[in-house]
Amino acid sequence: MSQVRSLTSDLTDNIQKVQELLSYTEDLIVKDIYRNGESCTILYIETLVKNELIYSFIIEPLLKDASEDIEKIIKGYEITTSSLFTALSKSLLDGFCIILRENCSTAVMTAISDDQGRTIQEPSNEQNINGPHDGFVESLSTNVHLLRKRVKNPDFKVKYFTIGSMTKTKVAIVYVDSLANKLMVEEIERRISLIEIDNVHSTGTLEEMIEENPITPFPQILNTERPDRAASYLLEGKVNIIVNGNPTVAVLPITFFSFYQAPDDYNHRWLVGSFFRIIRVLSFIIAISLPAIYIAIVSFHSEVLPIGILYSIRVSLEFVPFLPLIEAFTMQIILELLKEAAIRLPSPIAQTIGIVGGLVIGTAVVEAHLVSNTMIVVIGLTAIASFVAPVSEMGTSARLLGFPTMIAASILGFFGITLTLMLIFMHLSKLQAFGIPYFSPFAPFRKEDLKDSFIRLPAWKMNNRPTNTNPQKLNQQGVSRVWKKK
Repeated sequence: MSQVRSLTSDLTDNIQKVQELLSYTEDLIVKDIYRNGESCTILYIETLVKNELIYSFIIEPLLKDASEDIEKIIKGYEITTSSLFTALSKSLLDGFCIILRENCSTAVMTAISDDQGRTIQEPSNEQNINGPHDGFVESLSTNVHLLRKRVKNPDFKVKYFTIGSMTKTKVAIVYVDSLANKLMVEEIERRISLIEIDNVHSTGTLEEMIEENPITPFPQILNTERPDRAASYLLEGKVNIIVNGNPTVAVLPITFFSFYQAPDDYNHRWLVGSFFRIIRVLSFIIAISLPAIYIAIVSFHSEVLPIGILYSIRVSLEFVPFLPLIEAFTMQIILELLKEAAIRLPSPIAQTIGIVGGLVIGTAVVEAHLVSNTMIVVIGLTAIASFVAPVSEMGTSARLLGFPTMIAASILGFFGITLTLMLIFMHLSKLQAFGIPYFSPFAPFRKEDLKDSFIRLPAWKMNNRPTNTNPQKLNQQGVSRVWKKK
């Protein structure tokens, strides 16, 4: 272990050691000034600070008033002192300005960082009709502010970690201290504190380091760009994790049905919200099983269809040289290619690709007798069903699960589909995320949590928080609709 080095009284030696710690980078600015016959040196990284503030907050006060101590006359929202070179180098990388003096072994550090983050705007991935239209940004402090603005409670707690031996990424754990389960919070903090990695750039990297079931296709942590959604989970006793430089906030622990809930469910009347939520949950089944059902019917169980529909399908398959399984696999892969191309290309080109892929290529493959008309319809409905999920990661997981289901249907027909769905739901029932049942409130069955799962009851009926996270306080509303009793 290297010895921790401290500043000496030699100004030139101190400057040289700071430059050495920062590998003699050329954006480290060194300015010498003289005040009251004393030599002072100002060091800062010009790419991390507001250069115009250096003169007005540091240099001008030092030259104007030479009688007072430096700490009393310079300006800055955070002023500290240190005599350790490691603290100096870390402060410089955090956007601080450092003042070194001749015959003095203590440095003065003041924060003048240049935060050139983008402004708060509505997230493009989670748009809603009613409700707030602000979203998280890349600044950690801004994201914490957006949460504090919604949860003005003295129990709102923030705990910071630094992860990554090279990137020194700042990570914040946010929760309501009087609601969140203490054991759960301690376990999350333990996992994060034990991470050993060179770099962390996003919440995705952090998720892979702390999740307990890395092989499952189902996401165990919900990522959101909406402050209103993240704040609502805080009030249920859950935990938010914010990574500096990333506009998404990770919510944990989470259940399966949370991925099919949207903020608009609570901005509409409860009947409308429940209707759309049921459609989303059904879309999960459709995305997994619809191509497999088509394959099973065509290959084994054609007698289940009315004669008119069966005749139409048989006619469309007459000149197709491939098995239904090959058709389905090919179209699913083409769908994924078009989706990836639309995401990576600029918006005007992406729209053109969507039209070309949906109309021109679809029509061409049917006319060339490579794919049947019915398969185009089936894959289109499957794609729409997977895109219904408010969180895109769950929609992708549903499309992935469709592949083994199609293989089972091509071998065993309806029995293969039934067997595959049984295995999927058995896995969901067994899966746990941070000690919380993933398929709650169905496995284990919790009657009290059904009020806000695949349906949503009126707000005045939901007097208790979900019990799956074992919050410290179950009651969240008390007496409801008092006006009706008077």
